[in-house]
Amino acid sequence: MVKRTKKKTNKALDLGAAFKYPFNRPMGLLNILWILVPIIGWFALMGYSVRIVKNFVKGNFKELPLFNFSKDLNLGFFMFLKAIPFVIVIAVANFVLAIMPVIGTVASLFISFFVVPILSVNFFVKETIDSYFEFDIIKHVFNNFGDYIIVILKSLVLGITFLILFIVLVGIPANAFTKNIFFADFYRRYVK
Repeated sequence: MVKRTKKKTNKALDLGAAFKYPFNRPMGLLNILWILVPIIGWFALMGYSVRIVKNFVKGNFKELPLFNFSKDLNLGFFMFLKAIPFVIVIAVANFVLAIMPVIGTVASLFISFFVVPILSVNFFVKETIDSYFEFDIIKHVFNNFGDYIIVILKSLVLGITFLILFIVLVGIPANAFTKNIFFADFYRRYVK
């Protein structure tokens, strides 16, 4: 008997599949209610979000994973602690850039769109403090600049679509659980 292995694809995730993703297991959208439980619920949701991004990087866009409160809480708490140095660096950078109104605004936008998303996905995948400071992976953004711009545009379209769905409340969890989907897909195709 010959084993068949799944062929890894470099094909970009399309907007339709990203839109359907949170609704493929609609009960998973209820996990957003953990946000109502101060601190421990927030940490659990953060851990859950990390696992979602890790699934995206593996190419798993099938459905939301099952929520595991204790594991997600533990993961979220430690990821929060590990993120503090990067948050401080970004806050200081933004403070310094605020001194120069025009140039500072452009530089802040540049950092927000071209640096933070790819470093965040890298951090979620590797779960180390150092991974937030692996600035060499930013080269993948500029080596594939056209594709990265498409990733940003797809993310904006998906975000606007879910913003409209806020009216019926499903847009809130759908947006929360898919906000990094295209950046993680880009990471899967070019960095990993």
